[in-house]
Amino acid sequence: MPQVPVAELKNYIGKELGRSEWFTVDQQRVDQFADCTGDHQFIHIDPEKAAQTPFGGTIAHGFLSLSLMPMLMGDLMVRPEGAKMGINYGLDSLRFIQPVRVGSRVRLAATLLDAYEKNPGQWLLKCRAVMEIEGVEKPAYIAETLALCIV
Repeated sequence: MPQVPVAELKNYIGKELGRSEWFTVDQQRVDQFADCTGDHQFIHIDPEKAAQTPFGGTIAHGFLSLSLMPMLMGDLMVRPEGAKMGINYGLDSLRFIQPVRVGSRVRLAATLLDAYEKNPGQWLLKCRAVMEIEGVEKPAYIAETLALCIV
C-alpha cells in the first residue's frame, strides 16, 4: 500500500490504482464461509444439486466475494503518508452482477474516486472496486468503498 503525501492525494483521484494478482475461489473457502455465516444454501455447498441449476455448479456467496476485497486491494490502495491505521468506513454502493463459480480466478481493479480530510488527521478515501472474473466479460461486482485513514 503506497503512502503518499497528503498534498498529493488529489493527484490520484480518477486514476486506476492497478489490479491485484489473480486469486482462486475454491470449494473449501466457500464451505468455510458457509460455516462462518450459517448460509448453507445448496448453490454454495452441494456440487451435485448446484450442477442442476443454471449456474452449472457451486457459486461463491456474494458476501464472500466482497470479503476478499481487503486482501486483494491491500497492495493497490494509496494512503496518506504517516497513516497509523486504516479502517473500513462502509460502502456507498454495491451491485452484484455476475456470480463467481467455484474454481474461478478473480482479481480486483481499483480506482480512487475521492480523498479528503474529513476531520483533522482523518482522511476519507472513496474507491471504485471492480471484481473481475477470469474469462468472464461481466464483473462479479462493482462497489464504491470508503476507508478512513488516521494520520
